[in-house]
Amino acid sequence: MKSKWSLTTVLFILALLSVALAPSTGTGLAGSLPAYAWGMTGDTDLDPVEIIDRVDRLLRGDSSHARLEMTVVTEHWKRSLEMEIWSKGTDKALINILAPKKEEGTATLKVGRDIWNYLPKIDRTIRVPSSMMASSWMGSHFTNDDLVKDSLLAEDYDVEIVFDGIRDPEDGPVWELKLIPKPEAPVVWGSILIQVRQDDLMPIWGRYYDEDEVLKRTLTFHDFKTMGGRLVPSRLRLEPADEPDEYTEMVYHELTFEIDISDRKFSLSQLRR
Repeated sequence: MKSKWSLTTVLFILALLSVALAPSTGTGLAGSLPAYAWGMTGDTDLDPVEIIDRVDRLLRGDSSHARLEMTVVTEHWKRSLEMEIWSKGTDKALINILAPKKEEGTATLKVGRDIWNYLPKIDRTIRVPSSMMASSWMGSHFTNDDLVKDSLLAEDYDVEIVFDGIRDPEDGPVWELKLIPKPEAPVVWGSILIQVRQDDLMPIWGRYYDEDEVLKRTLTFHDFKTMGGRLVPSRLRLEPADEPDEYTEMVYHELTFEIDISDRKFSLSQLRR
């Protein structure tokens, strides 16, 4: 059983499932990367798999807590939700909706590959069936399936650098990495293209293609700042390619990592609180 999530998943859960950007503690991959990976320009002789693994761990950690706002814009409506998220390990997450008032108390619990939703208006806890995995989560452009996928880019994809240079002077030198799924990998994308800043390995965008090389969605990263002791993109936007005027955007207001959370936090009883 894999224990790590894909970048796409993270996107969504946004960090539900923890962080992992170059922790200052120097643990995990962070400890094996050269100094320039944490903000200092230097040797650019990095293995492409190491680069993508570093990016993939961007919003992970052993545990995390976040307050954020999710805004969903479609052709016909726009709405924003304020939410609080706890995560532990890579398979436990609890999301509570704080506002607006009509959505307050709505909650989602993920444990392993199971998802439950609590709907306070009818005071019911509903387990999300497999037939609903492709459905939208809270009206966003993320799906329930995005929540449960546990793919790890560095393990499931072959990675190569397809561009090394400057696209936009404001970003400085960047790498563009193309990811092709390995034959046995249980993934849905035909390929992924990700642009990463060389100076600090911050991702700028990720483009997701189907098996016919048709662009399906783009994830962009913005407003990089230090939160919880780590440099992270505090705003992420997901745009579906077939709906150019629509998007889902997440903005982090608070983010902490490596905190002590009881396993009881991720129980069905907590959904009703």
